[in-house]
Amino acid sequence: MTDSGAGGGCCRCCCSFIITSGLTALFMWLSLRTSNPTLSVESFYAAALNASDAAARGNRTVFLDVKLANSMKDKGVHYANTTLTLSFYRRRRNSSSSSSDDGLIAVGDYAWPGFHQGHKKSTRRRALVGAAGVPWAEARDAVAGGEGVGFRVRVATRVKFKIMFWYTKRHRLEVAGDVQVDATGGKVGKKGVKLKSAAGLGGGGARGCFWFVCCFVVLIFHLN
Repeated sequence: MTDSGAGGGCCRCCCSFIITSGLTALFMWLSLRTSNPTLSVESFYAAALNASDAAARGNRTVFLDVKLANSMKDKGVHYANTTLTLSFYRRRRNSSSSSSDDGLIAVGDYAWPGFHQGHKKSTRRRALVGAAGVPWAEARDAVAGGEGVGFRVRVATRVKFKIMFWYTKRHRLEVAGDVQVDATGGKVGKKGVKLKSAAGLGGGGARGCFWFVCCFVVLIFHLN
């Protein structure tokens, strides 16, 4: 009876240790898990495509307002120097599909310096891109005929996340999206255009946290 009681106590102790370790690992994983910031083009204006403003036809610049949002409640984001690349393509009539990379014409880029973004914060970065490479005459004819034209916006940077008092390893963040433009020179629709992953990105920080938690659990097991 004594051996049976001792065995039962040992079993309960092991089960308690496993459950405690599992809950600790889950808590740490949830605390250390990261998610990439969300980027969107909130405003876009190509003055040369505004059919109601003939005087602006010589304006070869494109204005963009990009929103960078950190949705994490307790983690900050540090952005390295960031590059925005603007490309042009013509969209066929009655087609909502995006252009292929082969049909893109690179027209200009813009860069802004790195910065830190707090948790649950949104930041705006505005860019005025010199877009001399756009075939403006063709683009004006397209929007006048109702076909519409498009610009691809690509943003590339490297980010690291601040968790309490330390930073994770940097990883590359590259996102892109297509902005449709009409005869007003502005983007079609009021809603911002979300930029999506352009290179199978993200998850690096989460994978690092996962392996850290695994090592932590193994260490606890050996110490006990």
